[in-house]
Amino acid sequence: MNTPPMAMPKAKTAMALIDEIAARHPEREALVGGGERYSWAEFRTRTRDLAKGLHAAGVRRGDKVAILMGNRPEWLIADFAIMSLGGVMVAANTWATARELAYQLSHSECRLMIMSAGFLKRDYAALIEDARAEDYDLSGLERIFCLSDGPPPEGMEAFEELWRLGSDVPDDEIDAAQAAVAGEDIACLLYTSGSTALPKGVPLQHFALIENMWGIGERLRLTPDDRLWLAVSLFWGLGCENALFAVWTHGSSIVLQEHFDAGEALRLIEAERCTIFYGTPNMTLALQEHPDYADRDLSSLRTGATLGLPEQIRRLVDLGVSEICQVYGLTETYGNCSLNDAHDTLARRTESIGTPLPGNDIIIADMETGRLLPQGETGEIRLKGYVTPGYYKDPEKTAEAFDENGYFRTGDLGFYDADGYLYFRGRTKEMIKTGGINVSPAEIEEVLIGHDAVELAYVIGLEDPRRDEIVAAVVVAREKIEADDLLAPCREILAAYKVPRRLIFVDHGDLPLTSTGKLQKNRLKELFK
Repeated sequence: MNTPPMAMPKAKTAMALIDEIAARHPEREALVGGGERYSWAEFRTRTRDLAKGLHAAGVRRGDKVAILMGNRPEWLIADFAIMSLGGVMVAANTWATARELAYQLSHSECRLMIMSAGFLKRDYAALIEDARAEDYDLSGLERIFCLSDGPPPEGMEAFEELWRLGSDVPDDEIDAAQAAVAGEDIACLLYTSGSTALPKGVPLQHFALIENMWGIGERLRLTPDDRLWLAVSLFWGLGCENALFAVWTHGSSIVLQEHFDAGEALRLIEAERCTIFYGTPNMTLALQEHPDYADRDLSSLRTGATLGLPEQIRRLVDLGVSEICQVYGLTETYGNCSLNDAHDTLARRTESIGTPLPGNDIIIADMETGRLLPQGETGEIRLKGYVTPGYYKDPEKTAEAFDENGYFRTGDLGFYDADGYLYFRGRTKEMIKTGGINVSPAEIEEVLIGHDAVELAYVIGLEDPRRDEIVAAVVVAREKIEADDLLAPCREILAAYKVPRRLIFVDHGDLPLTSTGKLQKNRLKELFK
């Protein structure tokens, strides 16, 4: 089929978007996953039914409700049910440790939680129990609804109980709750690592999720005939913020993979004739190196979004994603604020990060003075437009994030060429991006320094062909200690991708210092050569 491109949705809230697309294409497929298929009309009905259950459970406008599970249809049904009531969806990290999850649930002030009993080899019931033992107040978490094959764990209710609770809630109550939601209301709260040890809560508004992501879908040249293969974790901004709304504002379908596995991904893309690729360079490499790759038909792939070096993006073209686009943005900027057009030349799409999306004013400024820099000069990328209204419960970090003219300071470096294309030239902040996920060095340093044998610890990112960067640590020890003994508490406290993959011990005299004795952290990489 060659369905013509869709007109921009009129909806300004998430559930209104579902209503609008369901009215336009009620019988077209919206979602595939977990052995289930939903048309737009079926997804809308299922979401409203769950909203009734949440309403009966006490969820009201502004209430925070967390979701903790892999990429299952229930994740998206819960997401839109929460948002339809004016609630705020809190996306919990499926790889979080007990401490990390406890902080997120406490800081966000979650009242309810919807979770699966486990994910891969993780026991989430045990994780919740451990989280309650941490030094964070979870007394506000009133109810937990759990998806499980058997009876729910002690202290939790079965997810199916929500359908029963909602069976007596009339449609007009849900209609009234949905009508009270405004486009400027907060739809979701995502957590992103920053330059401090604790992650920051990033609130995102309904209208901007629709408008900015519509612009992304336009650049990708999406139509209702397109089908997205989605193995990127839904809790991550690239999943629930970027891909989800870019695709669904265009009436396209989503094919969920509960977790990334290269062999299963190849099978799904072929079987479901997926046309859109959303993923990171390490995923691309895993697909190409899988023994099934040569025997799978991936000819349906056409467009999509990724990030990486030119050679990494060319790998996707080799995979068959001929119109792949490089994207740029942060969670705070609604996923992407600049990206290529699918019809740009391959050179543009591999070397630049495109042009600003409509509604975004991106400038290149001098880091110190804020002076606007001319074309060709490298400075800090700053922007106005589709940007978070501010970090949740953190006015100091919010104030630091914006300059005196109201531009959001990304901490990234770039420049414009003569044709108005933007080029990324590194990060001024110390953030590490490993496998596409931001990691805060300060958080890992805090754990390392907590060991009695450690005097100083510095964490940096080292270039890696698979993950872009890997986490590496430089340690000055007070006494002899084995690397494995030092990494043990990291594995216990931190998510797996945050645990240093390389660790070296040095003496004070090995540390690169300025003439005034200040550490030159940007030179620590030299110690690994």
